[in-house]
Formats: sequence, C-alpha cells, structure tokens
Amino acid sequence: MKTDHPVVTENLAELVQCLAKTSDQELLEDFFYCLLTPSEIAAIATRWALVKALDEKIPQREISKTLGLSLCKITRGSRELKKPNSAFKRMLELLN
Repeated sequence: MKTDHPVVTENLAELVQCLAKTSDQELLEDFFYCLLTPSEIAAIATRWALVKALDEKIPQREISKTLGLSLCKITRGSRELKKPNSAFKRMLELLN
C-alpha cells in the first residue's frame, strides 16, 4: 500500500495520536515489539542510529561501515536532517 492510501493515512494518524498520549516508555517498547517484526525493529533502531550519527557529524563512509547502511540511505537521512524545521532535528532535541 502507498503512503497516501486512505487506510495508511488514517491509521498512521491514529497511531501517532495514541503514541503522543503516553509517556510510559515500557508500554511503548512493548507495543513496538508486538507491532513490528524483529527485522523491522532492527531497521528502525538502525535508522535512528543513523540520524544521531549524522547529527554528530560522523563521516558518511564511517556510518556506512559501522551500521551497514548504503550511502543512498545515509544521503537521504542527511538531506532530511538539513531541511528547515526538520522533524529529525526536532526529535533529536527531545533527547536533551
């Protein structure tokens, strides 16, 4: 299904709404482990590690070697991080 499909947009919005209502980290972690496959969990965690590494100005080739990601994925992440009002930047700010 494409990201602009009504089922996707409706359910993603509902999921985000639920996630935003809780600060229970244990519940969220349990939820993700129930919702996602082990490989999906690993992919999401690796993407987040990528965003953090880019923010720390680690060279892309080093990130590729460390995380096993293609330069295309790293370049995409870098572009997203550089966008004005980047969601990546705003989420990184929540870590502090």
